[in-house]
Amino acid sequence: MTAEGSAGAARIDRLVTSGTFSLDGGTWDVDNNVWIVGDDAEAIVIDPAHDAGAVADALAGRTVTAVLLTHGHDDHIRHAREFADRVGAPIHLHPADAMLWEAVYPGTSPDAEIKDGQVFSVAGTELVALHTPGHSPGSVSFHAAALGTVFTGDTLFAGGPGATGRSYSDFPTIIESIRTRLLTLPAETTVNTGHGDSTTVGAEGPHLQEWIDRGH
Repeated sequence: MTAEGSAGAARIDRLVTSGTFSLDGGTWDVDNNVWIVGDDAEAIVIDPAHDAGAVADALAGRTVTAVLLTHGHDDHIRHAREFADRVGAPIHLHPADAMLWEAVYPGTSPDAEIKDGQVFSVAGTELVALHTPGHSPGSVSFHAAALGTVFTGDTLFAGGPGATGRSYSDFPTIIESIRTRLLTLPAETTVNTGHGDSTTVGAEGPHLQEWIDRGH
Protein backbone atom coordinates (compact mmCIF):
# COMPACT_ATOMS: atom_id res chain seq x y z
CA MET A 1 0.00 0.00 0.00
CA THR A 2 1.22 3.50 -0.81
CA ALA A 3 0.28 6.78 0.82
CA GLU A 4 0.49 10.47 0.03
CA GLY A 5 -0.42 13.63 1.93
CA SER A 6 0.94 15.96 4.58
CA ALA A 7 1.28 15.16 8.28
CA GLY A 8 -1.64 16.21 10.45
CA ALA A 9 -4.10 16.38 7.56
CA ALA A 10 -6.14 13.94 5.54
CA ARG A 11 -4.00 11.63 3.46
CA ILE A 12 -4.62 9.27 0.59
CA ASP A 13 -3.77 5.58 0.82
CA ARG A 14 -3.83 3.35 -2.26
CA LEU A 15 -4.30 -0.41 -2.06
CA VAL A 16 -4.23 -2.59 -5.18
CA THR A 17 -6.42 -5.71 -5.15
CA SER A 18 -6.85 -8.39 -7.79
CA GLY A 19 -9.88 -10.30 -9.07
CA THR A 20 -12.24 -10.46 -12.04
CA PHE A 21 -14.67 -8.25 -13.94
CA SER A 22 -17.70 -9.79 -15.65
CA LEU A 23 -20.18 -8.17 -18.03
CA ASP A 24 -22.04 -9.14 -21.20
CA GLY A 25 -21.05 -12.79 -20.86
CA GLY A 26 -17.30 -12.24 -20.59
CA THR A 27 -14.92 -12.34 -17.62
CA TRP A 28 -11.52 -10.68 -17.37
CA ASP A 29 -8.75 -10.58 -14.76
CA VAL A 30 -8.27 -7.09 -13.34
CA ASP A 31 -6.28 -5.19 -10.73
CA ASN A 32 -8.25 -2.44 -8.99
CA ASN A 33 -7.17 0.62 -7.04
CA VAL A 34 -8.84 0.99 -3.66
CA TRP A 35 -8.58 4.54 -2.33
CA ILE A 36 -8.68 5.39 1.38
CA VAL A 37 -8.99 9.07 2.32
CA GLY A 38 -8.69 10.21 5.92
CA ASP A 39 -6.42 10.51 8.94
CA ASP A 40 -5.44 8.15 11.75
CA ALA A 41 -8.94 8.25 13.24
CA GLU A 42 -11.42 8.10 10.36
CA ALA A 43 -11.56 7.42 6.66
CA ILE A 44 -13.73 7.19 3.57
CA VAL A 45 -13.13 4.18 1.32
CA ILE A 46 -13.63 4.48 -2.44
CA ASP A 47 -14.32 1.21 -4.32
CA PRO A 48 -13.30 -1.56 -1.87
CA ALA A 49 -12.70 -4.11 -4.60
CA HIS A 50 -12.06 -7.88 -4.60
CA ASP A 51 -10.78 -8.44 -1.03
CA ALA A 52 -12.82 -7.08 1.86
CA GLY A 53 -10.38 -8.45 4.42
CA ALA A 54 -7.35 -6.80 2.87
CA VAL A 55 -9.12 -3.45 2.68
CA ALA A 56 -10.26 -3.73 6.28
CA ASP A 57 -6.72 -4.60 7.37
CA ALA A 58 -5.37 -1.54 5.53
CA LEU A 59 -7.59 0.69 7.65
CA ALA A 60 -5.70 -0.33 10.80
CA GLY A 61 -8.71 0.22 13.05
CA ARG A 62 -9.83 3.57 11.66
CA THR A 63 -13.54 4.37 11.66
CA VAL A 64 -15.03 4.24 8.16
CA THR A 65 -17.60 7.00 7.71
CA ALA A 66 -18.70 6.05 4.19
CA VAL A 67 -18.08 3.61 1.35
CA LEU A 68 -18.24 5.52 -1.94
CA LEU A 69 -18.67 3.61 -5.20
CA THR A 70 -17.55 5.31 -8.41
CA HIS A 71 -19.87 3.06 -10.42
CA GLY A 72 -21.69 -0.27 -10.34
CA HIS A 73 -19.49 -2.69 -12.30
CA ASP A 74 -19.00 -5.92 -10.43
CA ASP A 75 -15.23 -5.63 -9.98
CA HIS A 76 -15.90 -2.46 -7.97
CA ILE A 77 -18.95 -3.58 -5.97
CA ARG A 78 -19.00 -7.37 -5.62
CA HIS A 79 -17.24 -7.27 -2.23
CA ALA A 80 -18.50 -3.85 -1.15
CA ARG A 81 -21.36 -5.19 0.96
CA GLU A 82 -19.10 -7.64 2.78
CA PHE A 83 -16.63 -4.83 3.45
CA ALA A 84 -19.27 -2.33 4.54
CA ASP A 85 -20.84 -4.83 6.93
CA ARG A 86 -17.42 -5.63 8.35
CA VAL A 87 -16.63 -1.99 9.14
CA GLY A 88 -20.18 -0.79 9.85
CA ALA A 89 -20.31 1.90 7.15
CA PRO A 90 -23.02 2.87 4.64
CA ILE A 91 -22.58 2.22 0.90
CA HIS A 92 -23.26 5.11 -1.48
CA LEU A 93 -23.97 4.60 -5.22
CA HIS A 94 -25.48 6.82 -7.89
CA PRO A 95 -29.05 5.66 -8.64
CA ALA A 96 -28.44 5.51 -12.40
CA ASP A 97 -26.35 2.38 -11.79
CA ALA A 98 -29.11 0.60 -9.86
CA MET A 99 -29.39 -2.09 -12.55
CA LEU A 100 -25.71 -2.96 -12.14
CA TRP A 101 -26.17 -3.21 -8.37
CA GLU A 102 -29.24 -5.41 -8.90
CA ALA A 103 -27.19 -7.79 -11.06
CA VAL A 104 -24.81 -8.42 -8.16
CA TYR A 105 -27.18 -8.00 -5.19
CA PRO A 106 -30.67 -8.98 -6.42
CA GLY A 107 -33.58 -7.52 -4.50
CA THR A 108 -31.44 -5.15 -2.44
CA SER A 109 -30.31 -1.53 -2.63
CA PRO A 110 -27.24 0.43 -1.56
CA ASP A 111 -27.62 2.30 1.70
CA ALA A 112 -27.71 5.75 0.11
CA GLU A 113 -27.82 7.45 -3.27
CA ILE A 114 -25.06 9.75 -4.49
CA LYS A 115 -26.27 13.07 -5.89
CA ASP A 116 -24.29 15.36 -8.16
CA GLY A 117 -22.63 18.03 -6.03
CA GLN A 118 -23.02 16.07 -2.81
CA VAL A 119 -20.24 16.71 -0.30
CA PHE A 120 -18.67 13.97 1.81
CA SER A 121 -16.46 15.15 4.66
CA VAL A 122 -13.72 13.23 6.42
CA ALA A 123 -10.78 14.35 8.56
CA GLY A 124 -11.51 18.00 7.76
CA THR A 125 -11.44 17.35 4.01
CA GLU A 126 -14.36 17.58 1.57
CA LEU A 127 -14.94 15.25 -1.37
CA VAL A 128 -17.44 16.63 -3.89
CA ALA A 129 -19.34 14.15 -6.06
CA LEU A 130 -19.22 14.94 -9.79
CA HIS A 131 -21.65 12.90 -11.90
CA THR A 132 -19.50 11.79 -14.85
CA PRO A 133 -21.60 9.32 -16.87
CA GLY A 134 -20.40 7.44 -19.92
CA HIS A 135 -18.51 4.40 -18.69
CA SER A 136 -21.79 3.66 -16.94
CA PRO A 137 -24.87 5.87 -16.49
CA GLY A 138 -24.16 6.40 -12.80
CA SER A 139 -20.41 6.88 -12.89
CA VAL A 140 -19.24 9.46 -10.35
CA SER A 141 -15.89 11.14 -9.71
CA PHE A 142 -14.94 12.61 -6.33
CA HIS A 143 -13.00 15.88 -6.23
CA ALA A 144 -10.94 16.62 -3.12
CA ALA A 145 -9.77 20.16 -3.85
CA ALA A 146 -7.84 20.49 -0.60
CA LEU A 147 -5.77 17.44 -1.55
CA GLY A 148 -5.40 18.49 -5.18
CA THR A 149 -6.96 15.21 -6.29
CA VAL A 150 -9.90 13.81 -8.19
CA PHE A 151 -10.86 10.14 -7.95
CA THR A 152 -12.22 9.24 -11.38
CA GLY A 153 -13.06 5.56 -11.11
CA ASP A 154 -13.16 4.23 -14.67
CA THR A 155 -14.08 7.55 -16.32
CA LEU A 156 -10.58 8.92 -16.99
CA PHE A 157 -7.26 7.08 -17.05
CA ALA A 158 -3.68 7.88 -17.94
CA GLY A 159 -4.06 7.81 -21.72
CA GLY A 160 -7.76 8.40 -22.17
CA PRO A 161 -11.36 7.61 -21.30
CA GLY A 162 -12.61 4.42 -19.71
CA ALA A 163 -14.08 1.70 -21.90
CA THR A 164 -17.44 2.33 -23.55
CA GLY A 165 -17.87 -0.80 -25.66
CA ARG A 166 -20.15 -2.71 -23.30
CA SER A 167 -23.71 -2.46 -22.02
CA TYR A 168 -24.92 0.81 -20.52
CA SER A 169 -21.87 2.77 -21.76
CA ASP A 170 -21.63 5.56 -24.32
CA PHE A 171 -18.56 7.21 -25.85
CA PRO A 172 -19.98 10.69 -26.61
CA THR A 173 -21.31 10.82 -23.05
CA ILE A 174 -17.97 9.97 -21.43
CA ILE A 175 -16.20 12.54 -23.62
CA GLU A 176 -18.68 15.20 -22.53
CA SER A 177 -18.20 14.23 -18.86
CA ILE A 178 -14.42 14.42 -19.15
CA ARG A 179 -14.51 17.69 -21.09
CA THR A 180 -16.94 19.54 -18.84
CA ARG A 181 -16.40 18.02 -15.38
CA LEU A 182 -12.79 16.82 -15.22
CA LEU A 183 -10.63 18.79 -17.65
CA THR A 184 -12.07 21.99 -16.15
CA LEU A 185 -10.30 21.21 -12.86
CA PRO A 186 -6.89 22.81 -12.18
CA ALA A 187 -4.19 21.38 -14.43
CA GLU A 188 -2.11 20.24 -11.47
CA THR A 189 -4.96 18.10 -10.10
CA THR A 190 -3.88 14.49 -9.61
CA VAL A 191 -6.20 12.00 -11.31
CA ASN A 192 -6.43 8.90 -9.12
CA THR A 193 -7.98 6.18 -11.26
CA GLY A 194 -9.87 2.93 -10.76
CA HIS A 195 -7.10 0.90 -12.38
CA GLY A 196 -3.45 1.57 -13.14
CA ASP A 197 -1.26 4.60 -12.59
CA SER A 198 -2.37 8.07 -11.59
CA THR A 199 -1.98 11.03 -13.93
CA THR A 200 -2.88 14.74 -13.91
CA VAL A 201 -5.54 16.87 -15.55
CA GLY A 202 -2.80 18.84 -17.28
CA ALA A 203 -1.20 15.72 -18.74
CA GLU A 204 -4.45 14.39 -20.18
CA GLY A 205 -6.25 17.54 -21.32
CA PRO A 206 -4.23 18.21 -24.49
CA HIS A 207 -5.17 14.76 -25.85
CA LEU A 208 -8.95 15.19 -25.82
CA GLN A 209 -9.25 15.64 -29.58
CA GLU A 210 -7.04 12.59 -30.17
CA TRP A 211 -9.45 10.47 -28.13
CA ILE A 212 -12.42 11.84 -30.03
CA ASP A 213 -10.73 11.11 -33.35
CA ARG A 214 -9.85 7.53 -32.41
CA GLY A 215 -13.30 6.91 -30.94
CA HIS A 216 -12.29 5.31 -27.63
